[in-house]
Amino acid sequence: MRSLNFRAAVLSLLLLIVLLGAWHLATLGGPAGSAAPAAAAMTPEQIEYAKLMGKSVDGGAPAPGKSGFPTPAQLGSTMLKHLSDPFYDHGPNDKGIGLQLAYSLGRVGLGYLLAALVAIPLGFVIGMSPLIYRALDPFIQVLKPISPLAWMPLALYTIKDSTASGIFVIFICSLWPMLINTAFGVASVRRDWLNVARTLEVGPFRRAFEVILPAAAPTILTGMRISMGIAWLVIVAAEMLVGGTGIGYFVWNEWNNLSLPNVIFAILVIGVVGMGLDMIFARAQKAVTYVD
Repeated sequence: MRSLNFRAAVLSLLLLIVLLGAWHLATLGGPAGSAAPAAAAMTPEQIEYAKLMGKSVDGGAPAPGKSGFPTPAQLGSTMLKHLSDPFYDHGPNDKGIGLQLAYSLGRVGLGYLLAALVAIPLGFVIGMSPLIYRALDPFIQVLKPISPLAWMPLALYTIKDSTASGIFVIFICSLWPMLINTAFGVASVRRDWLNVARTLEVGPFRRAFEVILPAAAPTILTGMRISMGIAWLVIVAAEMLVGGTGIGYFVWNEWNNLSLPNVIFAILVIGVVGMGLDMIFARAQKAVTYVD
């Protein structure tokens, strides 16, 4: 197993080197080697956009330091700049990447916790009662496919607060995977174990916590893991819509500033944080999984 992990790590490193090399070669020449569009053939808006992107509109060389898509070296410089002081606060539109992440993780954590408090107990009830399952299934099947962002206008209208609306959207998107997986896990508990518990006259609460919960825990954690992945996806889009703070707003704000290195850096941060969250739930899932 260790040999396999080592070889996988070496292969991943080689793929990273190849990717960075291809990126470097693709951005080596930049737009300087391509023919610049004539200013006479461009609208005023296109000329202004080209100047902001550092492109030449008169056939000359691009502006220093602005060669269109950033090189790996430029991205590395941007990463060092952000990571050297991640928690600075210079005003509403100028906050460090650490603060932006903290806002996003706070919203995700609160919405996710509220969803767990609703979905897991309700999933237990649905899984243990075929009658309640049949009664609630039409509502679940109608509400489950709705995009969480479709709820945002309604949330903004009723709640009238962008932060609370973002938390509500996370709650909605986290609810269904946890609810469905909890109900499935509870309904799939072996009947032999439940019959033994009844034979021993185990009370309903003790049976739920000592028989059903341990047996259904791997399936429940699978739903929680899926919910966290969806929540982290949705918060970025939600923050782009509502603005203010958060990693999603940071991406959109940097795009408005036409700072592609900052945009790419934020994308990498989103991916790394998402991977970390998934690894936490994967370890928790492995810890409660019974291996015969």
